[in-house]
Amino acid sequence: MRANVYFTREITPEKVVELYRALGVELPGKVAVKVHSGEKGNQNFLRPEFWCPMVEEVHGTIVECNTAYGDAAGGVRDHTESHRKLLQEHGWTKYFDVDLMDAEGPDVVWPIPNGKVLKENHVGKHILHYDSMLVLAHFKGHPMGGYGGALKQLSIGVASSYGKAYIHGAGVPENIWTADHDSFLESMADAAGSVVNYFHGNM
Repeated sequence: MRANVYFTREITPEKVVELYRALGVELPGKVAVKVHSGEKGNQNFLRPEFWCPMVEEVHGTIVECNTAYGDAAGGVRDHTESHRKLLQEHGWTKYFDVDLMDAEGPDVVWPIPNGKVLKENHVGKHILHYDSMLVLAHFKGHPMGGYGGALKQLSIGVASSYGKAYIHGAGVPENIWTADHDSFLESMADAAGSVVNYFHGNM
């Protein structure tokens, strides 16, 4: 079955809400809103001010997870304390409740019985606090993923710090930067599928 795709040339916060309403769905219960909150020094992310009307529409909580890389790769989101500071610097905590889902362990481990590469997915344990998820993705070129968007948000974005290394390494975290490229892409699909299954369509 083909999905309906809604398109607009008008990129405004109000138009995002209008497109959401056009879907004719209502996300039940407590809603996690997955965004890319932005790397330190990187301006290529959609600002929290832009998302205010949409997050308010679903009464959502912004969710993120720590990364699997640190200063050597130019990031500070690999540790909870520095990640929370960056979330504040980028304005997310000014407008929203923000949940760093893997701020404390242990991770939630979901089995992926039919995974092509991965047989389990390691996600931030706070994901269990939510009944629905809204994914707000921007699209960008990505050195390993090829094209970053909703699939990356549902796999790498929801994975814990360990889970990110696990996906990048195609099930072998130690191979985070050296795994076979196709296996990495297939691992992202496996991981994303486990998140979709968890929310039973409330996404």
